[in-house]
Amino acid sequence: MKKILFFFNELKATFWFVPVLIILITILFAIGLVSLDEIIEMSQDGLGRFFFVNSADSARIILSTISGAMIGVAGTVFSVTLVALTLASSQFGSRLIKNFMYVRLNQIVLGSYISTYLYCLFVLNSIKESDGYTFVPALSIFLAIFAAFVNIILLIVFIHQIAISIQADKVISDISEIISKQVKTLFPKKMGDELDDENAFSVDTIRSKYTITNTLKSPKSGYLQYIDSESLLKVVCSCNGLIELHFRPGDHLVEDIEIGKLYANDKLTKEQIESILRQFVIGKTKNAQQDLEFSIHQMVEIAVRALSPGVNDPYTAIACIDNLTATMCHLSQISFPSQYRIDDEKRLRVIANTLDFEGVLDASFNQIRQFSAGSPAVIIRLMEAMITINGFAKKESYKKAVIKHAKMVLNVGKESIKEESDLKDLLEKSKNIVSE
Repeated sequence: MKKILFFFNELKATFWFVPVLIILITILFAIGLVSLDEIIEMSQDGLGRFFFVNSADSARIILSTISGAMIGVAGTVFSVTLVALTLASSQFGSRLIKNFMYVRLNQIVLGSYISTYLYCLFVLNSIKESDGYTFVPALSIFLAIFAAFVNIILLIVFIHQIAISIQADKVISDISEIISKQVKTLFPKKMGDELDDENAFSVDTIRSKYTITNTLKSPKSGYLQYIDSESLLKVVCSCNGLIELHFRPGDHLVEDIEIGKLYANDKLTKEQIESILRQFVIGKTKNAQQDLEFSIHQMVEIAVRALSPGVNDPYTAIACIDNLTATMCHLSQISFPSQYRIDDEKRLRVIANTLDFEGVLDASFNQIRQFSAGSPAVIIRLMEAMITINGFAKKESYKKAVIKHAKMVLNVGKESIKEESDLKDLLEKSKNIVSE
């Protein structure tokens, strides 16, 4: 079930799914409204004459005008979207294009204009005028006029959205929000129950209880995008074995590389191996659903581009550092999932390749630190970030990882900062976390 949900989320992220869905609904809506117009008679009295069209010629002119305008604006919207994607790609990196495709408003606007165009064509085709019989779907035409009014408002909202969506602060804020949602979803991420005391048993001893080691190989090359953890646990339990995974979502796999081992007392059949491999989704690109580092790398890429000599924008880099600091402060207060997972009978079933705090910290700040040489403001902000994270860190191992990064930041500052006042400022701040 979760695997189906994964593919559905991927489908929603495409730029065509929502517009096509809107178009299909609109076609059905047009057919239904025209049928309703054939059944009921529209009143000619009162305010009806101001809103409903009764002349076939007037109806054709109105629908033709609306349909022509909508398809024209749809082309403009598509062009503006491509321009925004081009600017975002050149300024922030091509990997961020998918984030813009996730924006639901862009999909709705494009689908709305195209569906209104098709709606007008369907209604226009239903107008009949022959042998003294005239059929004008007045209610359907009124809805077309109303849709045109709504689309005008949508165009204004769309232009406003595009104008702010390519601003650096907005892009960074959106990625930070995505990371926050991922953190809440993935940590803790359960796959069976976790062991309370990992030192209370010997993994080697448990492995030795199984007589056969079955090797699991990647069926194709690509990035590991998703692992259906619940189904995988069920399959392993049905084999009465123990699976050890060598990779996690976000890692690149080569065809036939060993992705794991399944320890059991029987040789696995071809069907059982295929059943296990079906729980792994391998694609051509990375995916953010189970890979926290993917979104972090997006933020890091923005910071690194900002620090490049061609851009030289330390303010954007500092904004990225601030948002990553907020994420790491949250992660420094939680326990990362154990790599050991047990079933309902308290038997060890999965040895997973899990992400730890130091790994996330490395992904967040290593490249920014490496590219920060020569930018005192960024180096000093990195040191301030380490001080802040260290203040939130609850575990000793977390604090050691933060202090390690603080020392590396200090070394970069000593080697690259030429101004004595800036270096003195860095050294003063480093005393709060690094002991000489």
